[in-house]
Amino acid sequence: MEAKYMLGVLYLAAVNLITFIVYGVDKRRAVSQKWRIPEKTLLLLAAAGGSVGAFAGMQIFRHKIRKMKFSLGVPVIFVVQILVFYGIFR
Repeated sequence: MEAKYMLGVLYLAAVNLITFIVYGVDKRRAVSQKWRIPEKTLLLLAAAGGSVGAFAGMQIFRHKIRKMKFSLGVPVIFVVQILVFYGIFR
């Protein structure tokens, strides 16, 4: 595998892991009524390549699943990312 592809794979793995963890942390904070991570931050992490981690966090932690901007936004971000990556690596 070429180095640039390997760096891309490592980036995506890292950003998705971080996004997943951040969604879990925010859910824990929501349950314990503590300071929350802004929704803008959660969506920006998804847009930065962490859409799979965001979707997994939403499903596993049952977090933000009733909010339309998340339940529709995260899958739309994922589809856009697939189209962009397909265009770049085609």
